Amino acid sequence: MAYQFHKRGRQGEKKNQNFSSTPPFLLFPLIFFLIFGLVSCGGKSPPASQQNTAASSNQDSNLTFFDVTLEQADEVGRPIWKVRAKTAKYTKEKQIGQAESPYGELYQDGKVVYQIKADVADIEQDGKQLFLKGKIFATDPSNGIVLQGNELEWRPKEDLLIVRNQINGTHKQLQAVAQEARVKTREQRMEFSGGVVANSADPQMQIRTEHLIWNIKEEKLIGDRPIQIDRYKDNKISDRGKGNSAEVNLKTKIATIQKNAQLDLLDPPVQIASNSMTWNMNAETVITNAPVRMFQRVENLTVTANQGEMKIPQKTVYLTGNVNAIGQRRQSLKSNKLTWYLDNKLVEAQGNIVYRQVDPPLNFTGETAVGNLQTENIVVKGGSSSGRVVTEIIPQEKANRQ
Repeated sequence: MAYQFHKRGRQGEKKNQNFSSTPPFLLFPLIFFLIFGLVSCGGKSPPASQQNTAASSNQDSNLTFFDVTLEQADEVGRPIWKVRAKTAKYTKEKQIGQAESPYGELYQDGKVVYQIKADVADIEQDGKQLFLKGKIFATDPSNGIVLQGNELEWRPKEDLLIVRNQINGTHKQLQAVAQEARVKTREQRMEFSGGVVANSADPQMQIRTEHLIWNIKEEKLIGDRPIQIDRYKDNKISDRGKGNSAEVNLKTKIATIQKNAQLDLLDPPVQIASNSMTWNMNAETVITNAPVRMFQRVENLTVTANQGEMKIPQKTVYLTGNVNAIGQRRQSLKSNKLTWYLDNKLVEAQGNIVYRQVDPPLNFTGETAVGNLQTENIVVKGGSSSGRVVTEIIPQEKANRQ
């Protein structure tokens, strides 16, 4: 640790008082030990005047320096931090105490990785770590990220910068608030934790979770805890995604939501649920490669399938594999494939059609079907080979037993 200063003095004395060439914080321990040695040789307790002198020396060991610079280097002599301040109070316990207007640089591999500043801060260093407490600003000069918090800890050997206590992070791509931010400077990786709320301008969205990882170079956000993503249009929520985990690519504007994934759309009013879905915010499409359930709230229509795709602007859904559409009155349509036009309230189905109706009780089987499932206006057609449609009229007694 090195100190550089233009003026220096004991706390409570005038700034222009002269000092001897020996640093004052080296003189005080010497005075104390001399007094202690004399008393020990005499075998008596020191008189009151000597006790007061020792106490005064202990109090005066808190020194105030002016225009001070704290520097620390690694094993090969490269700087790992430099902090300058107008004034700083030295204490034996903390190495340095409260500093006025501190500013400086944090280094990794001899290069500046963050610039720091504050109005007033408590500074503590032990040669391996640097601590600052106060209203701290830390700026990454390579990408413009600014972290603001009330505590800063720099662990150069771990390549770890920690900013705690009411974090506010700003960047042209992302703004976030949290309780803590941990930065791996070499990896260009930042972790937010504790009440995380992150806002992105493009795409316009807000993320809420308890833990969010930001891979800065890859422009990706990774949430490994329950997460909520709100998509905005004209400053109003248009879609809301939820899941146990998610990855958002800020460059491609694609979000992949995993485990208990759910997407609620405002227009059209549809809810999509699956264990895996890909939400392209730019193209406004949703693709699921896992079993999916779609629910249309207005018509109370539910459709399940092995996988599906929705084009939001066109309000069209494409479903494949074990498709089963169920209406409000328990009417159902099963097929291999189904195209659902939400605007026209129309469905088109192909392959192994089974249509069931409760009132009146009817069953139809065929190869294609088209119509409005909600109004039970469905036309079923046979395949190209036989061209036949099998119709089963269920007697009322049998229907009642069902």
